[in-house]
Amino acid sequence: MQIKFSEDVVPLTRMKVNPGRVVKHVEESRRPVLLTNRGRGVAVMQSLSDYENVADELAFLKAVVTGLADVEAGRTVSLQQVKKQFGLA
Repeated sequence: MQIKFSEDVVPLTRMKVNPGRVVKHVEESRRPVLLTNRGRGVAVMQSLSDYENVADELAFLKAVVTGLADVEAGRTVSLQQVKKQFGLA
């Protein structure tokens, strides 16, 4: 998802004048928009579905890292122990 500076940088004044157009651009382009104030970036707007996907991916990656750290530290249980704990064995 590459930002196209000619299309994806929007001054706050334009956002204030026509927010619907900016939202439509975000939804159609599937790219985030950088909102600027006096030429400096102040916020990023992205579609809700893209935000939720990024949040889900981040949560998954954090869980993987935590799991790998647990394995490395020896904090593991056998499959038999898990089955017994949940009454499956």
